[in-house]
Amino acid sequence: MLTQYSILLGAVVGSLAASAPTTFTAPAAAPTDQSSFYVGYSNGTITNTPYVPGKVFDRFIQIWLENTDFATALANPVLKNLTTQGILLTSYYGVTHPSEPNYIASVGGDFFGLAADSLNYIPSNVSTIVDLLELKGISWSSYQENMPTDGYQGYSYTNPDGYTYYVRKHNPLVIYDSVGMNATRGARIRNFNDFAVNNNTLSQWMFVTPNLLDDAHDTSVTYAGSWLDYWLVPLLQDPNFNTPGTLILLTFDENGSYNINNQVYSLLLGGVIPQSLWNTTDDTFYTHYSTLSTVQNNWGLGNLGRQDINNTVNNVFAFVADATGYQNNGLTTQNLPLLNLTGTYPGPLNPNDYAPWASPTNGTGAGGGPTYFGSS
Repeated sequence: MLTQYSILLGAVVGSLAASAPTTFTAPAAAPTDQSSFYVGYSNGTITNTPYVPGKVFDRFIQIWLENTDFATALANPVLKNLTTQGILLTSYYGVTHPSEPNYIASVGGDFFGLAADSLNYIPSNVSTIVDLLELKGISWSSYQENMPTDGYQGYSYTNPDGYTYYVRKHNPLVIYDSVGMNATRGARIRNFNDFAVNNNTLSQWMFVTPNLLDDAHDTSVTYAGSWLDYWLVPLLQDPNFNTPGTLILLTFDENGSYNINNQVYSLLLGGVIPQSLWNTTDDTFYTHYSTLSTVQNNWGLGNLGRQDINNTVNNVFAFVADATGYQNNGLTTQNLPLLNLTGTYPGPLNPNDYAPWASPTNGTGAGGGPTYFGSS
C-alpha cells in the first residue's frame, strides 16, 4: 500500500500542450544573464557562511543530465571535447531505475525502495548531505532550471508557452522535508535566474539540474550537448564559477538501456584538476553514493549511516582519495553489483515491498566523522 509519503500519480506528467523542439535555443545571451524564459527573476544574491577550505577541493558542483548510455554520451562532440579537459570515470554507475530514486540517493544515501517517478515527501527526520555540510559551516545551494519560485513544492511546472520544463523528481533536496519544508533551507533551492546573479557568490556545494529539454530527458544527448556548449563551456572560463579549487562532476542519472548494468558517462572537471590529468581515465568503480563519500572525505564530515558507509558502493574519487590517503575497495568490472534493478528493494517508498523508515546505521564513512542521528 502507498504510504502518506509516496503518492503515485496516475497520469504521466509528460502530457504536454507543446511538443519538444529539436534545436536548442539559448535562454539568454550568456548563462550569467537573467532570462525572461524563466518565470522568476532573481530575488537577490544568496548569503553564504564563511569559506571552509577542503583537503583537495574547496567547491563541489554536480551537474546531472538524463537517461543516456555511456557510449552514446561519449560519442557526442561536445562531451567528447569536454572529456579532453578532465578525468573520465569509465566505471561510474547509477544505482537503480528510474530517475527519481537516483536523485534522492545522491543526497540522502539511499533510495528507500523507490521504484517510480512519484510524488514523495521524505519525513523531516531523515537526514541529507545538507545536515553534514551545515554542521561544518559549509555553504550549499541547488539550482533548478525553470523552477518558478525558490523552494517550489509542486510536482511540475508548465511555462506560459505550454511546455513542462521543470519536474520535482529531478530536484532531490526538495523531496526531503528536512530541506524542502524548511523555509530557510528551501530558499537555497533556486532557479537559473538566481544562478545568473549569484555567480559571484556561489556556494561551496551545489547541485545543478537543467530543464527537461536541456538535460536530454525529452530530447537527446545532441540537444544536451548544445546546452552544455552554451552553459558549461563558457563557465569553465569564468573565475567566479570555476575557481582553482573547484571540482565539477558532470554525470547522468541513469543509462537508457535497462537490460544492462547502469553505467553512465561521468567526468571530473574544474580548476582543481591539474592539466597533467586532463584527457585521462579512471576505471575505479563509482556510484552516485561516491559523491557523498567524496565530499565527506574532502571536508572531514560525518556520514548519513546509509549506503554512504557501504564500502561496496561508496568509493571516493581516486583523484581525491590519492591525495587524502583514503583506501578504496578495489572492485573490478568482473565483480560489480547489479545496479539496473527496479522495485527489488524493500523500503518505505516501495508499496509492493514495504519496510518502515529505519534509523541510520552507526558506522564510519570516508570523512571519519560520526554518523548523524539528529533530526532537522
